[in-house]
Amino acid sequence: MEFSHKSVLLDECIDALQIRPEGIYLDGTLGGAGHSYEIARRLTTGRLIGIDRDTVALEAAKKRLAPFAARVTTVHSNFSELTSILDALGISTVDGMLFDLGVSSPQLDDAQRGFSYMADAPLDMRMNRDDKLTAGEIVNTWQQEELRRILYEYGEERYAPQIAAAIVRRREKAPLRTTLELVEVIRSAMPPQALREKQHPAKRSFQAIRIAVNDELGAVSKLMRAAFSRLAPRGRLAVITFHSLEDRIVKNEMQLAARGCTCPPEFPVCVCGKKPLIRIITRKPIVSNARELEENPRARSAKLRVAEKL
Repeated sequence: MEFSHKSVLLDECIDALQIRPEGIYLDGTLGGAGHSYEIARRLTTGRLIGIDRDTVALEAAKKRLAPFAARVTTVHSNFSELTSILDALGISTVDGMLFDLGVSSPQLDDAQRGFSYMADAPLDMRMNRDDKLTAGEIVNTWQQEELRRILYEYGEERYAPQIAAAIVRRREKAPLRTTLELVEVIRSAMPPQALREKQHPAKRSFQAIRIAVNDELGAVSKLMRAAFSRLAPRGRLAVITFHSLEDRIVKNEMQLAARGCTCPPEFPVCVCGKKPLIRIITRKPIVSNARELEENPRARSAKLRVAEKL
């Protein structure tokens, strides 16, 4: 299917990056290139590095960015490999980085990718189809306790023990093959009052399994630790998150980098010698306005945090 994606908080991201025509910028989640298009068209002698782990997204982005091909470099990789990507390109620091985390609308809307609980498809959920681990392998081979853990920790699913047990009982009869088979199992494990809630009963579980398949939280942690060291002085880092688990990592890493000193509070003087790396621009995250929410309901959970390298 055609890869078409409505960029979230587009104007806010562009404003946050404070783009200079001669600067070097990195979009670590290229997607449909909505953000990148606006960055690239503001460059003259500058350069844009676009990264995505999804080859479908990457090919779509190349087409959209074709008018600026001379100043755009695309890379098929995970943004967590930021350090090695920049090293390979011979780039020491960049003037701005943007990361729009989570699953994209085209990935959700392409039923065959297996991200959606609304359409029947193979249990896949891989953002990078070259990766080996699939949702099918997780639900059919992982131990019950590990299933319970990811459902609870990554999906914040209060019925995680019951759902994990139901998955194991079901797979003992026959492997789970499709998304709607998994939805049926999840429904069967939940009490009637949970099934009457406005939110789809499988939403939290599908989020948890998707995060596990793609190691999303591990990638964000690795990214945040690498990003600050590769920003040029006064360079900006802008990160959009879509659920509390991602946002907590981004918020905590920014606060840690802005604080500098890691000595215990009871120490009379600093002995670690660590200095602040950044200043936080957004004390509270930027969220979508009413107009954007009307045009794009999926932006409702988006939060943008911005920091500047000292």
